[in-house]
Amino acid sequence: MKLPPLEPGGETLGERVARLRKERGYTQVELADKIGIIQTIVSAIETNVLKLSAEMAVRFALALGVSTDELLFAQRKKRAGRKPSRKVLRRLEQIEALPPTQQTTLLRTIDTFLEGAAVRMARR
Repeated sequence: MKLPPLEPGGETLGERVARLRKERGYTQVELADKIGIIQTIVSAIETNVLKLSAEMAVRFALALGVSTDELLFAQRKKRAGRKPSRKVLRRLEQIEALPPTQQTTLLRTIDTFLEGAAVRMARR
């Protein structure tokens, strides 16, 4: 039996798990390893083939760094309080490992790119 989302226009639990996983930069395999399960179970949950038990909901929430409330209940997106993704954090670590002159050059390049993106967004 396929149940509708709890909130009209909201996402299903599986969609929310997939979104949170991607926001944090995990693959299904990485999340499965972190929880101690196999990737096919993560896939089945994300596609709503399997439902989360209470214990698995807690395990997923811990692995994703969210509360069980955030995992289980559709919420309005909060951009300001969002944590950086794992991909971004990995890149920051790589930048910090560079010599100071290379860091400065790279950060100037990023700043120039972001300024250009902001101008393009303002034109829309």
